[in-house]
Amino acid sequence: MSGATDVQTQVPGVGRPSPNGGAERESRWADPRYQAFAIMRLAFTVAPIAFGLDKFFNVLVAWPIYLAPWVNDIAPGSGQDFMYVVGAVEIVAGLAVAFRPRYGAYLVAAWLGGIIITLLTYSGYYDVALRDFGLLLGALTLARLAAYYD
Repeated sequence: MSGATDVQTQVPGVGRPSPNGGAERESRWADPRYQAFAIMRLAFTVAPIAFGLDKFFNVLVAWPIYLAPWVNDIAPGSGQDFMYVVGAVEIVAGLAVAFRPRYGAYLVAAWLGGIIITLLTYSGYYDVALRDFGLLLGALTLARLAAYYD
């Protein structure tokens, strides 16, 4: 058995051609690293899309309350108008993770970084900023996993 074949056998799911066809795909799901990648990909697809859609309907929360006054002052229109733009960007970010997690995860991480900065400049939402920092780290982790699995 050649060395290249040994690598394919030892490291499932790296996207290389496999002589055993579908068996590689099945073995990929047995790999805990791939499972972590799949779970995080699902989370960072569904959450941004769900939160983005909610920016249009305000079912979970009235989103403009999280908008720092300085952002509201420089953004055209009302706070809710700005949330429509935010929602659209979040939906696009979630779709980017769904179709190209290697790049979409960095988009989500950058977006979360912007949210964190906004929240840190608006007193009273430091707990949400800390939560979003954890999400940012998760998005960066997904990006690193996607560099291997995507």
